[in-house]
Amino acid sequence: MAASETAVDNGVNVQALLDAREALTAAPEGAKFEWRATCEWKNGTHSHSTVEGFFGLGEEQKHVTTFTFDADHPEIFASEDKGAAPVEYILVGLVSCLTAGIAAIAQHREIQLRSVKATLEGSMDIQGILGIDGDVRNGFGDIKVTFDIDADATPDEIKALVAQSQKRSAVYDAITNPTNITVEVN
Repeated sequence: MAASETAVDNGVNVQALLDAREALTAAPEGAKFEWRATCEWKNGTHSHSTVEGFFGLGEEQKHVTTFTFDADHPEIFASEDKGAAPVEYILVGLVSCLTAGIAAIAQHREIQLRSVKATLEGSMDIQGILGIDGDVRNGFGDIKVTFDIDADATPDEIKALVAQSQKRSAVYDAITNPTNITVEVN
């Protein structure tokens, strides 16, 4: 059987996404989501975060399971290295969002994926974080994402998948555009 005669299955229920899009077009108030996480300091630079519930579709929602994350800094920063560095979580969030988008868009465009792999590199001058030079930015100077995608598609179609995923990615948007952040103390 030729590849074009085989049903495409990337594990994404595109019909459910299209139905949600239609429903939220008719009731845009349901599209207002609030994502949440809690964090507790453990010791040194080690913290433990939990993701459990969120608000969406007009009501409180709960994940099927509670997700936990340990964050710390590497030993070279006089830390205990009990988790990924917080900046590494940013890279994971970015690539996870882009990869999910690629899978969904490929399913919608009836492109069968065989594998999607990515490598991320985020460059940072830590002189800012350490207070050595106040003119050096504390965050990433740049982030490079390199995808290696094997699919029943032309190179141009694969590039279009990645471009559309980038265009629709919430994390890509949050990183590349200013986001209002309020920090309060109770």
